[in-house]
Amino acid sequence: MSTKQKTLLVQGYEVVIGFETHAQLSTQSKIFSRAPTAFGAEPNTQACAVDLALPGTLPVMNKGAVERAIELGLAVGAHIAEESIFARKNYFYPDLPKGYQISQFEIPVVQGGEVSFFVGDEKKTVRLVRAHLEEDAGKSLHEDFIGQSGIDLNRAGTPLLEIVTEPDIRSSEEAVAYAKELHKIVTWIGICDGNMQEGSFRCDANVSVRKPGDPLGTRREIKNLNSFKFMQQAIDFEVRWQIEQIEDGFEIQQATVLFDPDTGETRAMRTKEDAADYRYFPDPDLPPLVIGRDWVARVQSEMTELPRVMAARFVADYGLPEYDATTLTQSKAMAAYFEAAAKACGQAKLVSNWVMGEMSRRLNAGEVGIDQAPVSAAQLAAMIGRIADNTISNSAAKQVFDALWTEGGEVDALIEAKGLKQMNDTGALEAIIDEVLAANPKNVEEFRAGNSKALNGLVGPIMKASKGKANPAQVNELLKKKLEG
Repeated sequence: MSTKQKTLLVQGYEVVIGFETHAQLSTQSKIFSRAPTAFGAEPNTQACAVDLALPGTLPVMNKGAVERAIELGLAVGAHIAEESIFARKNYFYPDLPKGYQISQFEIPVVQGGEVSFFVGDEKKTVRLVRAHLEEDAGKSLHEDFIGQSGIDLNRAGTPLLEIVTEPDIRSSEEAVAYAKELHKIVTWIGICDGNMQEGSFRCDANVSVRKPGDPLGTRREIKNLNSFKFMQQAIDFEVRWQIEQIEDGFEIQQATVLFDPDTGETRAMRTKEDAADYRYFPDPDLPPLVIGRDWVARVQSEMTELPRVMAARFVADYGLPEYDATTLTQSKAMAAYFEAAAKACGQAKLVSNWVMGEMSRRLNAGEVGIDQAPVSAAQLAAMIGRIADNTISNSAAKQVFDALWTEGGEVDALIEAKGLKQMNDTGALEAIIDEVLAANPKNVEEFRAGNSKALNGLVGPIMKASKGKANPAQVNELLKKKLEG
């Protein structure tokens, strides 16, 4: 077994994860009624007769929800079904007023597709099974302090797109990377606001373990993971728990579990149902959903440039590595910032390095987005231009960047005021090198004896003597000439 394969194992077990993600679609009204979908309204103020399942009401399909499903299908390279069917998914919960949920079962609107992402510098691809339209249920509110429960039907009928993967994910790290990439896609194309705290983007992870080469193990579904941090913690705990159960001689029972962030543990909520338990059958109140190729073509023509398409363009137009291009297209704001700076200075790879490095480090520390960065794309481009023309060194550029971040200002004025211009006077630099060579005869002797590392002991004193203004490349070139001569 290769080293790469070994990294996928936990205590000799292979982890197998599949995802089901509910993305709340960004329509103004519900999927089968005209009731609004705004978050935070008083309980039961946004539920109409259709949502309450009053006798005589009939569902009417929301065209905007269908178009958002088409957009997702196009974004992940899936097949858009020309005809799909709505079904009734039967189960009895207090917050489900009809006694069934309108969903899709045998023929979903979006079929297949894939999502690619990086884990470190390794590219991964997760296959999608389907994405289907459905309505959300209401919400049970448990008021412990008065010992009562209430039902809020504001969410009942809210349009959802459930996105289902094949069991292709092999670690909690891959799971989080997949979820972040999917989150990026749905927010980038504008079909979902991605607010995990408000429940607009909810992830369920189906987790099982097995010995390599064995059939798939029994899965347990971790429901409603509403943060990437908790997602990784929940999966890691569940994997350890399942392995311990198997090692102790117990069988894993299929179940739905919840994650408690206070204890860091998962706990069983109920035994997990299979499709047969829901008694799916076609909804007699809704005709088949027919999507013509002209409709798909129109939606595609109106879509924004997709992140994977933009990343490919960054590789082709700017010569960036695929990893850089994928990282820079994590958000529209970051992609726009990079492209503006790259066009301004003509140094795309340097811009990429600074945006992915120092810029991202500071943004993460301040927990802000790049659209709130105090250093504009134009300022970064001006600074990188001065690196490229050898006006300043990389170490001096860090001082300039720090000043721009904390004080603002104009790049050339900051370089002048702080005396950061690189020394380009060959005569002055040679004089410094001669002094350092005279003061360090041992290093000179070692280098000439074949120890190339001795050169490093000479570069430091030269840079110090020049107060960091010497051009490191020029220093190395002149130094080698003198030593070899």
